[in-house]
Amino acid sequence: MIGRKKEIDELMDLYQNNEAELVVIYGRRRVGKTYFVNQCLKEKFAFRHAGLSPIEDENETNYDRPLKRQLKHFYKSLQDYGLSDNNTMPEDWLDAFYLLIQLLKSKDTNNRMVVFLDELPWLDTPKSGFITAFEGFWNNWGCHNDNLLLIVCGSSTSWVMDKLINNHGGLYDRVTYEIKMSPFTLAECEEYLKERKVKLSRYDIVCAYMIVGGIPYYLRYFKRGYSLSQNIDHLFFSQTKKLRDEFSRMFHSIFAKPKMMMDIVKALSERNSGLTRAEITEKTHYSGGGTLTKALKSLIAGDFIIKYYPYGHGKKTAYYKLIDPFCMFYIKFVEGRDSLDQYFWIQNQTSQSIVSWRGFAFENVCFNHIEKIKSALGISGINTKHSTWSKREDDEAGTQIDMIIERDDNVVNLCEMKFYSNDFAITKDYHRVLINRRSLLENKLPKKKIVHNTLITTYGLKYNEYSSFFDNVITLDALFE
Repeated sequence: MIGRKKEIDELMDLYQNNEAELVVIYGRRRVGKTYFVNQCLKEKFAFRHAGLSPIEDENETNYDRPLKRQLKHFYKSLQDYGLSDNNTMPEDWLDAFYLLIQLLKSKDTNNRMVVFLDELPWLDTPKSGFITAFEGFWNNWGCHNDNLLLIVCGSSTSWVMDKLINNHGGLYDRVTYEIKMSPFTLAECEEYLKERKVKLSRYDIVCAYMIVGGIPYYLRYFKRGYSLSQNIDHLFFSQTKKLRDEFSRMFHSIFAKPKMMMDIVKALSERNSGLTRAEITEKTHYSGGGTLTKALKSLIAGDFIIKYYPYGHGKKTAYYKLIDPFCMFYIKFVEGRDSLDQYFWIQNQTSQSIVSWRGFAFENVCFNHIEKIKSALGISGINTKHSTWSKREDDEAGTQIDMIIERDDNVVNLCEMKFYSNDFAITKDYHRVLINRRSLLENKLPKKKIVHNTLITTYGLKYNEYSSFFDNVITLDALFE
């Protein structure tokens, strides 16, 4: 298994415990949660079940039908794991969990029993009473059996947070451990591709990350012997186009209101620095009440967007910024473009639209690898805050700072990000722009703070009369450490 060392150690420690454990594993869809549990414990399951996708139930008005489908599917899993045929199919979730208890009792040899319920949010169909029954199963039976390791998993992070981790009802404070599965880092992407014999340079791996993020499920479709451009055409623009419909499928499978979520994400994709809540309302026409609040929290929980406060503005106005690479790429180049040539990516590598997009996408890569940047600066142990500062947030024209890292040691890193195929060279005009940006920032800083000019780029800085402007230069290799 690539990466996940910390998560493997945590899960195996829980397996070795002699206590009842309710473990919640969550993370973005396709990030590898199911694979992780299967690889760690696949020979140890006393019972395993995965919910049915709710996509076909989206327009269902008869709530009994989705419930019956889930119950029948659960019953079949019980039978697969040894439930006696003398038991009839459950009529509700209380009956279903009662049958699960009977199955586990029949298997109990005082050794560790692992129960894995995958895609748990899918089981909670409308008006099904699932959560009440699940509470009863754990509170009345599960938590009293020291040899039970119950693992539940879900891609709908907001559901997991609301119904399990932050539950204020019968499951309050019942989760004994939680594991968040994050996308691969650049280093893990590199290791994964090498393991699959896909040969790409670090430059191209960063470009791949700009498109599919660190999502193992997407990377597994990269074909050995193909260049990056060939792989992107294969996945999105060819006749096979494996990931052409993934954007819609993803949102429909994890959100109760997929259209609203997609509309918000599309609005946020229009501005790299993000939007305020009022601007989101204006662009999407969704009212700024509790429904929008819940939607934004769900997108944040799912790692699609972040909430941040622009530098120098305190907590006055929050901005919401899209950070999911797959969504950014899909909306920009795939959404609504059915007539694109099957060799679109290979034929447009040097087009201005793609070159410009790479510049913005690289900023997002850096935001997703802030800990690597801090490590390269030698400040991993220092408390920091990072944000952007664009000219629409300031009254001085021409202000655009890609990233500001405010540190507790009285230093502020003014970060410029440049994605180039060669060493980056500072021109006379650009040097003037940099001086102006630094001056504007310095005028807003307390006297005790100082600015360190920092360049984050692909291969390095070309030496010339202006190159001494930067105090720190960070290259791609640092992001792969």
